[in-house]
Amino acid sequence: MDRLRSECPWDREQTVESLRTLTIEETYELSEAILKGNLEDLSKELGDILLHIIFYAKIGQEKGAFDIGIVIENLCDKLIFRHPHVFGDVKADNAGKVIKNWEQLKTREKNGNKSVLSGVPEGLPALIKSFRIQDKARAMGFDWEKREQVWDKVNEEVQEFRTEWEKGERDRMESEFGDLLFALVNAARLYGINPENALERTNRTFISRFNYLEEKTIKQGRSLEDMTLQQMDQIWEEAKHKAEK
Repeated sequence: MDRLRSECPWDREQTVESLRTLTIEETYELSEAILKGNLEDLSKELGDILLHIIFYAKIGQEKGAFDIGIVIENLCDKLIFRHPHVFGDVKADNAGKVIKNWEQLKTREKNGNKSVLSGVPEGLPALIKSFRIQDKARAMGFDWEKREQVWDKVNEEVQEFRTEWEKGERDRMESEFGDLLFALVNAARLYGINPENALERTNRTFISRFNYLEEKTIKQGRSLEDMTLQQMDQIWEEAKHKAEK
């Protein structure tokens, strides 16, 4: 990185601002490798992420703010502070207690989060953000007494959305639909399901079946635009049965 910053015109021009969008892209590529379960690609994408970490540290060093050593030292200090059950005498015999301690310790750190939810990045995608908000609230004891209770909330939100839909109130419909999605994310969390992973799984299933539908119609010399919904459904069912075999 020292040589790149001094000898490569492109690397020399980069700033933390110019790298930001590229880092986001690399993070999504890492996520894709994880979803595919491809360990070889995972290794490569981790290398790309590491490159960005070193890049930011180099820029920080040039500005006299920090270097890679300080980044690692700060991380070590954080891990030790937030794991008193490992490096201290605090008892935590299950993951739930560890998470609760973690959130409490974060609010006590110097320059730490002023509130539990302030630690949730504003730029997170909405689905992931809602899951993290609920998870952090749960760590502080704000949660359903029994997970089955969440279904009453889901049904309540469905009815409230239907009421606004019947009225034709677009703004209220959006608000109530958001409440419904939030309740469904809560249900997923309570039953140990990551909603982001679940939705992505369905996305991939839909893509696979729709691709089959397109390919089948092309082989038959037909076009989707000229087919009825019933005709498309018939091929869609073929795709489902083919995937289940």
